[in-house]
Order: sequence, then C-alpha cells, then structure tokens
Amino acid sequence: MFVDSVELMLSSGKGGAGCISFWTEKFVAKGGPDGGDGGKGGSVYFTVDNNTDTLSALRGRNHIKAENGRPGEGRKCYGRKGKSIEIVVPPGTQIVDALTDEILFDLVEEGENVLFLEGGKGGLGNTHFKRSTNQRPTYAQPGLPGITKEIRLEMKLIADVGLVGYPSVGKSTLISAISNARPKVASYEFTTLIPNLGVVMVGEFDSFMMADIPGIIEGASDGRGLGLEFLKHIERTKTLLLLVDAANYREMKYQYETLLVELQRYSSELAGRKFAVAITKCDSFSTDEVNRLTEQFIEDIGFNINKTLNRYKANKEYSSYGFVEDFGVDLPVDEPLFVLPISSVSHLNTEALRYALKGFVKSVEEQEKEA
Repeated sequence: MFVDSVELMLSSGKGGAGCISFWTEKFVAKGGPDGGDGGKGGSVYFTVDNNTDTLSALRGRNHIKAENGRPGEGRKCYGRKGKSIEIVVPPGTQIVDALTDEILFDLVEEGENVLFLEGGKGGLGNTHFKRSTNQRPTYAQPGLPGITKEIRLEMKLIADVGLVGYPSVGKSTLISAISNARPKVASYEFTTLIPNLGVVMVGEFDSFMMADIPGIIEGASDGRGLGLEFLKHIERTKTLLLLVDAANYREMKYQYETLLVELQRYSSELAGRKFAVAITKCDSFSTDEVNRLTEQFIEDIGFNINKTLNRYKANKEYSSYGFVEDFGVDLPVDEPLFVLPISSVSHLNTEALRYALKGFVKSVEEQEKEA
C-alpha cells in the first residue's frame, strides 16, 4: 500500500530515578551512602533508507515511545539505559510539526541519521550528595522527563524529471517504455492512482530518475481529481516534461495552457521549473499529419524554435537521434526547451527523448552548481 503522509506522536524515554541506599554489611559500621544513578531514557532517531518507498509501516501507529531508563540501585549500581527507537523513512521525507506546520527536518540523503528527540537524563543517586556536613544524605534526583511531540511525515519523491499531463495521455505508457518501471496501464482515465518512479538508462553508464503522477485536470488546484494530492511528488524534480495528447478530444493548446495554469496555482516555485513538451500518441496519425500538428502546436503556443535552436552548440551525440544541438546553455524560462512528437507504443522518438532529457537534466544541474 502506498502511503505518503502519516501523523504520529513521538516520545523519548524518561530518565531513571537515582537510588537512595546505604551500605550495610557485617563488621562495617557507618558504611555510608551507595545509591547508584538512574539510566538515561531512550531517544528517537530517524534513518533514511533507499529500500523504503512508502510510509505504510507507520500507518496506524498513533504513539511511538522509546523505553524509559531504569532506576539506580544500591552498591552504586547504575540503572540500564532505555532502548532507543529508530524510525526508517524513505528519501524525500519531511518531518513537519503538526501544530505549527514548521518543517523540522528534510531527509533526502541515503543513510542519513538524525537525532529527533533525546531521552531524559537519569537522576543522580544519593552517593553524589554526601558532604562533611551531610554524611547521611536521604535525597536522590528523579530522572528528567522525556519529550513528546506531535508530527506529520510527508514523503515527496525525489526525481530528475516529473511527468505532468491530463489523465490517459500516455504518462504511464511512456515511463514503462523507457524505464524499468512497470505501472498499471489501461484505456481509461485515472488508471494511475499512486506515483511511480522509474530509472531511465542512457547508454551503459548514465541514467536519470523519472516520476509519473496521476493525471491533472481543470481545477486540480481547487481539489478536483487526484492531481492536487500528488503534485507534491514533483516539487523536488529538477525538470518537468509536459505531455500533450494529440489524439485527445481537448485541443493540444488547451491542454498545455491548463497544465501551466494548474502548476502556477499550486506552487509558483514548481511552475518556474524548466520544462519540455512531448506530443504523445503520434502513432494514431500519418507522418505528414504529425508534422502538421506539431508545427501548428508550436505556432499556437508561440514557441520560437529557431531562436532556441540557435543557442545550442553542435554535438554529434545527439545528431543520430534527430538532434543536432546540445543543451549546455541558459534555458528559456517562459517557453519549453523543446517540443517533440513521440509514440510510446511504436517507439517513435522515444530514444531521442531519452537522450534529450538526459542532456536537459545535466544542463540544469550545471546551472544549479554555478548559481
């Protein structure tokens, strides 16, 4: 079961109390205080594990509490430390304060381990309080209480390319055609009910991560459909690929503009991502018809393809796949990087798309490093 949000109450353990004890032994007069210290309470840790891709293991666990420290004993015996709790979460998990909505931790690195709640300190036994003026102390410290906090865990997928489009435009078919992901594919809308991640191989040694989310429809930013609930999963993506269906009853320009509007309404930061456009289901048309539809779409959205192509430098790596330019330059903000007609079924331009997206992601990464 895919679960990307859970609410929890977490508590660290209470420290054990110090002991009040006096050494009593045959032939030993006035042995003195010998109460041991209490053990420290268990702490709460979060660990990031790549082998975890959902928060379902935490669903239904309303209160998770670390073990209390054991109290001290006589003969200066220290109490045992309480066992700590380690909560394993997938990469991209945010720990949010349930009361203030403040993001406390953003866990993205594999193997990252953070101390979230520290256990209470154990109390000192009465042996620490003996003085020349108080040779028989009858006082020991109680253990310090643990910390309790209400939190919300929000998981956001980490990917290089996020697929955005209407339902049934071919997002799941595309990610299954060019990556190792195997999502459910069917001929009805909202087939995809949960996000899917896929690794796209480019050559033998290069790869990038692609994320597919449920379709976005008009009014998604107001709560219609499933898109709003899962748009957070592409907030971390470096780039976006907008899929426009050439065989859909909605006009391609209408699909394109609606997607941009819904992204803007959801998050201005997400709408500012670099993006490209793929025209899907081109196997439904002849070559001449595909060329005509593509040219018409480019004209409708005002995409100056000549201006954009003139920015790029020649690179042989792309020429065999229909591209004569690379992407190592500043990218346009208000228009797509490229518009490419594809068919995931007949594999029309899917190889070209694979290499184009890799270059796209690489150029964005280089820009981020320079910034």
